[in-house]
Amino acid sequence: MKVKLWGVRGSLPSPQRPDQVETRLTELLERFDNERHTHAHAKAFMETLPLSVRYGFGGNTACVEVHEGPDRLIIDAGSGLRVLGEKLMREGGSSEVHLFFTHFHWDHLIGLPFFPPVFIKGKTVHLYAVQPDLEECVRALFKKPFFPVPFEELGGKLIFHRLEPRKKIRVQNFDVTPYELDHPDPCWGYRIERDGKTYAHCVDTEATRVSREDMGLDAALYENADLVLFDAQYTMMEAAEKMNWGHSAAPIGLEIALREHVKKILFAHHDPGASDEKIDDAERQTRDYLDAYTEQQRRSGKNTPTVEWSFAREGEELTL
Repeated sequence: MKVKLWGVRGSLPSPQRPDQVETRLTELLERFDNERHTHAHAKAFMETLPLSVRYGFGGNTACVEVHEGPDRLIIDAGSGLRVLGEKLMREGGSSEVHLFFTHFHWDHLIGLPFFPPVFIKGKTVHLYAVQPDLEECVRALFKKPFFPVPFEELGGKLIFHRLEPRKKIRVQNFDVTPYELDHPDPCWGYRIERDGKTYAHCVDTEATRVSREDMGLDAALYENADLVLFDAQYTMMEAAEKMNWGHSAAPIGLEIALREHVKKILFAHHDPGASDEKIDDAERQTRDYLDAYTEQQRRSGKNTPTVEWSFAREGEELTL
């Protein structure tokens, strides 16, 4: 099972400004060694650079592809869905698409009107959500004066599926179970299982419920997952200042991951106002937090489970 990230920003797309591109190129040139004059040397040099200088974390909003062979699920229709749609059209392949929604905030929905399969006759797009107003929200996207093509004139066939909370269904040979997240509007994460591997999609969430007692049945979303994608839009200080905004911080995700024996956790839904350098700094703060936590556990005579972690980057693909 493979998981590819097509959009890892939150709230709204955040393309790089020209001055940011210039700054990145300037820093790259400052680091460059004149003796590295071949393509291989240049590639090796690029590998030494921090992500913020090399290519950054990306600006498209929430969209994740889970695939294995010809089988594919998509989670959320943020602006990253447009890029994924272009790839699917180039490759041809299946006439059916299966798209799951966590909720209907703009950053998780706005890519759908720019997703080619919804316009093409012979294509079927299956849309899934726990929320009862799925069809109403999608129809609202394709309505003048906001969009020139009305819903009734779409070439593709859209089929709406209502999911039951915490009830497993099988789609494209994947087992998918929705669990509730902590967000001002109802939002549902997904636990996706196949061939003994598990991906847990945990965006958007403030993670106000951290203990197993508070999480109740929803703790199963994280349990023994091979990969978790977790909402870390804020630093810990920002999260304290923005209570009830519906987003969390990486150290909170780490605490859950360590307790639930998660193998790897990626932190996503980066704030649109956060520069790549700021995300780099949040990564350093998270590392410092984990070091301090591990030392505290050691002094208490407790062993700290290990978990692999990093901040998510647009275009990243992981094999479970």
